Amino acid sequence: MTKRIYIYIVILMMLAGCGTKKKVSPIIPQESVPTWHTCLIRNAQATVETEGMKVNASITMQAVRDSLVVISVMPMMGIEMMRIEATPKEVICIDKLHGQYAVATYEVFNQHITPKLTWKILQEICSAELPNGETKARLQYTFKKQTIEIQIQYPERQLDSPMRIQKQPTHKYKKIDITQWF
Repeated sequence: MTKRIYIYIVILMMLAGCGTKKKVSPIIPQESVPTWHTCLIRNAQATVETEGMKVNASITMQAVRDSLVVISVMPMMGIEMMRIEATPKEVICIDKLHGQYAVATYEVFNQHITPKLTWKILQEICSAELPNGETKARLQYTFKKQTIEIQIQYPERQLDSPMRIQKQPTHKYKKIDITQWF
């Protein structure tokens, strides 16, 4: 019996090395690519909570895949008070209430918050494609030892519908250094 096992092993080894030069490559998970080109989410409900403050707002998020996202924050009566425009390279925050705006790269922005905010994460937030699902998001950031918790309740999103996303002209606002907000 043991002689047969040795013969089978030798035969298997001969067959395995029989001139086949197949490369075995490791399985590397590929980053998922969104199937949509544009995404519009109207009237998402956001709650931003810090240790001493809680703000509720309605937000509209518009995204053109791999190009531009726009977040409009309307805390009361549908009036846009804050607008965030982001591209893969930079983030522009426009504070309409105080008539000012700031521009920062992700590197500068991430010097002040943890975990790091990336273009990929921002695009996932604005298209309801975070790993925890399409209806709710819960994000937590730390800024100067203070925890900021953001909760978003997503309504149904509109994919690939025609949209006119335009960057807000900033000439009527005062440009400030983003570190003034930090």
